Amino acid sequence: MRLLVLSRSPTLYSTSRLVLAARARGHEVTVADPLDFHLVVSRGRPSMFLGGELVPHADLVLPRIGASITNYGLAVVRQFDMMGVPVLNTAVAIARSRDKLRSIQLLTKKDIDVPTTVCARTPDSVDLALSFVGGTPAIVKLQQGAQGIGTMIAETPQAVTSLLETLWAMGQDIILQEYIAESKGRDYRAIVVGGRVVAAMQRQAKHGEFRSNLHRGGRAASVTLERAYRIAAIAATRVMGLEVAGVDLLESKSGPKILEINSSPGLEGIERASGIDVAGAIIAHAERYLEHRSKRRARRDAVIDDERRPRRLKAKGKRGDTGPPAPRSRARLATARSAD
Repeated sequence: MRLLVLSRSPTLYSTSRLVLAARARGHEVTVADPLDFHLVVSRGRPSMFLGGELVPHADLVLPRIGASITNYGLAVVRQFDMMGVPVLNTAVAIARSRDKLRSIQLLTKKDIDVPTTVCARTPDSVDLALSFVGGTPAIVKLQQGAQGIGTMIAETPQAVTSLLETLWAMGQDIILQEYIAESKGRDYRAIVVGGRVVAAMQRQAKHGEFRSNLHRGGRAASVTLERAYRIAAIAATRVMGLEVAGVDLLESKSGPKILEINSSPGLEGIERASGIDVAGAIIAHAERYLEHRSKRRARRDAVIDDERRPRRLKAKGKRGDTGPPAPRSRARLATARSAD
């Protein structure tokens, strides 16, 4: 297949691994920066240009949209979808996962456990918000953030108030979240591809740090997730509508809690910790995804459309040849009047 990878740079570890894995399986791969695309939106004819020329045909698009280019990156992904090009992680799914509050709302609606989270906007609501999350220490998060950036811990109510007032003054949307003390700076990262966990690792924050992100100095080790954790990670990915995702889970007294879902998970840490070819698993799923989509469209075009076409023509002929429409029954007339 002709695969287009959307990435800021082909030299990034995750991007280069995906390119190598795809070429090893005989695919043609192009890497393009989402910011280099020019979108043309016109009635019935969405198109895109790259370097002054129409974007070359791609069988499938694999987006790697970072937090720094979320808005324009999502517009590019959406444009491909409008043009009928299959995308492995749609714009809607990426947007869901990128917004922390929205993702938590969707997860809890499906009865998936998360740390208790509160959204507040006024200084006089801080005390009440803290009571909901069990007091301090508490976690303060920006609604948009990645790699631990924008995630802070506040040890006292005064610290919470100061942080919130500062962030509100900067126009930031924030959420307040309970601190899971029993996790002890430890969490799990699961990579879910096509509805199954293909790799997992345990991350431990460095001394004096509560964030376990590898970019923050955390240590990683391979781990075999318990069944409850695998089920939670897969369910969370399904709720977001993601084909490929990194799911962060916390260990709590009540079981696994979903901490965060990443639609463009980094591959370096998980591949080195687990020894698993995650990039190869993603490309293999891309092949299955494209094949399934092609079969589904072929079945629809060849069978369903052929069956429906004579029926539509027959129905159209009846409507055109029988004069005025037949009178409706009393029940249907009553329904129509009540609707009016």
